[in-house]
Amino acid sequence: MNEYAKGIVIALGPEEGESLWQPLPSTGYVINKINPYNSPYDSFSTGLQVLEPGAHVRRHAHERSHELLFCYRGSGYAEVEGRRYDVRAETMILIGRGLQHKVMNTGGEQMRLLWFIAPAGLEDWFRAPSAVRAAPAKRRRRRSSGRPVSSSSRRSSVSSGRTASRLKREEVKKCESST
Repeated sequence: MNEYAKGIVIALGPEEGESLWQPLPSTGYVINKINPYNSPYDSFSTGLQVLEPGAHVRRHAHERSHELLFCYRGSGYAEVEGRRYDVRAETMILIGRGLQHKVMNTGGEQMRLLWFIAPAGLEDWFRAPSAVRAAPAKRRRRRSSGRPVSSSSRRSSVSSGRTASRLKREEVKKCESST
């Protein structure tokens, strides 16, 4: 495979991405992780959905997209076209386009879901009714000199510290300069 046909790597930490508070009844937040606005990949979007105990994602359907949900913490259920499916850590549900569905957190802790949708578009749906959520402040520790340092020495988005959009621009320039 030639170098121009290869993709790129995007590595995001827990709080990296566009984070948005969700309106009632969700009482939680989403983090749009990878989507066409911040990566060269325009055929899908992915992110995290966090639901507080007792909260739910309201019933909805996606006209054009298929959605994959993976629960990695918490418990509850998903209702798809009137049928209920138990959801707990390591449950995966594929919901085809046009299917009415909702997700309910019935547990005593946060329910955390990874969502993947193709084609992309869910990131726009989350933006519409939402307010921007600031990421929690990073804890800082002190050096022996007394000056604060970040608790993490890693770069924020990719190992070189470049953002996905900057990488995309660099890839375009690389392709243009080789022709």
